[in-house]
Amino acid sequence: MARNIYQIDAFTSQPFYGNPAAVCITDKKPSARLMQNIAMEMNLSETAFIYPGESCYMIRFYTPESEVPLCGHATLSSAHIMYETGIADKRQEIVFLSKSGKLRARFEKGWIVLNFPSFKVTPVSIPEQFIRITGIKPEELYHSDSGHGWTLALYKNEDEIRNLKPDFKAMKNSDFADLIVTSPSSDPLFDFCVRCFAPAVGINEDPVTGSAQCILVPFWHNKTGKIEFLSKQVSKRSGILKSFLRGNRVEISGQARTIFKAEMFV
Repeated sequence: MARNIYQIDAFTSQPFYGNPAAVCITDKKPSARLMQNIAMEMNLSETAFIYPGESCYMIRFYTPESEVPLCGHATLSSAHIMYETGIADKRQEIVFLSKSGKLRARFEKGWIVLNFPSFKVTPVSIPEQFIRITGIKPEELYHSDSGHGWTLALYKNEDEIRNLKPDFKAMKNSDFADLIVTSPSSDPLFDFCVRCFAPAVGINEDPVTGSAQCILVPFWHNKTGKIEFLSKQVSKRSGILKSFLRGNRVEISGQARTIFKAEMFV
């Protein structure tokens, strides 16, 4: 089986910022065990695997511990390397088939635009356990219908978002092991800020989380009436995302930088 693997920094134009993802391109479907072992070896938040399908490209996403149905920065990285290497023509849209359905990517004025599903949230009460785990009581708490198990917490301001120091061990064994936290941005350039924690799948904090926009964009649309957003993920590496609400879909725009390419021998 032919296998090249790349590491790409997604949602940034600068190396060593944004969110690193591995992309493994193969000529046929690898076994689930092999994909999991490669993702564990790469030890990044996600590794994407791309292989030919009947009418589009198949894509699968693995963390070092498990498979996940959707990953924004790994999809962006996959489209980036396909355009950069000429596997795909920049004038043409790429269609991936994932466990979350069809994901589309196109190249537009130096940015890659992803077309993803949007997900609703349902308000829930704020239990004391959540406050103990995160250390700061949110204004509102929601559960999403994304199938990923995301919880969404709304805080008053960016200082609260930046000052969160969750107890990841306790979080992993709770109902809030996949958590998005958000608030209005303190920078007038951005509409909102965000951080994402996912100890349930082996990622204490994800540097930049494209798939979270599938929840955040309709959420902030309901709060503000806007359909176009510029947001910043205020993790240590940080990242910037442009997002649009397109009916029942979310378009997420980002840039990426290739860091290295390797050939696998297993």
